[in-house]
Amino acid sequence: VQLQASGGGLVQAGGSLTLSCAASGRRVSISKMAWFRRAPGKEREFVAGVSRNGDTIVSDSVKGRFTISRDNAKNMIGLQMISLKPEDTAVYYCALDITAYGGIGNYPRAYEYWGQGTLVTVSS
Repeated sequence: VQLQASGGGLVQAGGSLTLSCAASGRRVSISKMAWFRRAPGKEREFVAGVSRNGDTIVSDSVKGRFTISRDNAKNMIGLQMISLKPEDTAVYYCALDITAYGGIGNYPRAYEYWGQGTLVTVSS
């Protein structure tokens, strides 16, 4: 299984950005998937996740601003980010969990596969 994240970049505060994560080796439609981020000097943080049946959750810190989506035909997930803030600056990672039971994990150990990360920088 390989995950390829893309779409990061430099954006001004208040702007928007969309990240993509393309999967190969496993269908996203039968996987739990998530976005995490790691800001400088901080631990990896859960951002949003999508379950096997398409249910989604987002962390309180990005609720109302970030939306996770899944495209089964393209075998990828996305993260639409609006109203970006400087504190959203981080490396964003997509992750995949192959387990068939349980809900969306909001901790890194729940995921077996990780993308390489894409840097999002929000300037003030």
